[in-house]
Amino acid sequence: MDGFGKRALPNFFCSCTPSRLVKNLRMNRRLFVALCGTVILRPAYLIGARESRDLDFQIGEGFDDVPTDNIRAVLTSAATTLWEHCPNTRWKEPGFFIYRSHGSPIVDYQHRADGRVAIGLNVAGMFWAQFAFQFAHEFCHALAGHSNDWQKLWIKEPKANLWFEESMCETASLFALRAMGRQWATAPPYPNWRSFAPDLTTYAENRLQQARQSLTKPFAEWFASEEASLRSDAGQREKNLQIAAQLLPLFEAEPSGWEAVTYCNFGTPVADQALNVYFKEWAQNSPVAQQPFIRRVAGVFSIVLA
Repeated sequence: MDGFGKRALPNFFCSCTPSRLVKNLRMNRRLFVALCGTVILRPAYLIGARESRDLDFQIGEGFDDVPTDNIRAVLTSAATTLWEHCPNTRWKEPGFFIYRSHGSPIVDYQHRADGRVAIGLNVAGMFWAQFAFQFAHEFCHALAGHSNDWQKLWIKEPKANLWFEESMCETASLFALRAMGRQWATAPPYPNWRSFAPDLTTYAENRLQQARQSLTKPFAEWFASEEASLRSDAGQREKNLQIAAQLLPLFEAEPSGWEAVTYCNFGTPVADQALNVYFKEWAQNSPVAQQPFIRRVAGVFSIVLA
């Protein structure tokens, strides 16, 4: 990535992960119906699949000699900072496949043959801040396009406002690193990782400082001058970062807003959709509880929703 967070972690005491002490007990469905006298209807996207809140990561090859248990621990920590605020969101099992990308980090459009969401990360070595930064970004994309009934909700056509999703995902990286920095200071995945908590926080703070220094005019004025460019090229990282710096305080003040991200692609797939229409449809297609948060996000861009 950008040169931040390249302090590698030692590998002693890292190969052992706690065993799962408690497993969910699932009652036989026929017995449940017989006892209750009621059939529980499942959402369409869960028919034929087990409803799961678990975050399961299968780690592919190519990450040098980094133990897979270590990678899994970092990814779980990063994802949980967002996932814990999405209580009504589900994945189809079995989970995620993480592979080494030699290009940009990416969430594959199609699921693998085994049903897993495939995410490519471009990290070599035990640089956990980079793992967390890249993965939180891609996990946010997965929330926006692969959670729940992903085949119905994912819109593959070009979108003029894709830059906004990219900026939310940049926000997710900053949010996750700051949350992990706080958590690892007292309860890291492994005890000997506690001393690296400041590195996670520093990685995020360096990015935020970069955004502050490069913003030479009021944000509203800056955005008005840059929106057309963002609509034509969504992945301009420094511009996405500038927007993320504005969004981060909203998500940190109201982290339940991460579940609103799972509704951001419900709108009409119009290639030249105006931003105010995008926000209007996002709010209309979201639960009532999420709509005030979406209105506050729209306000960052001087858009007022009724």
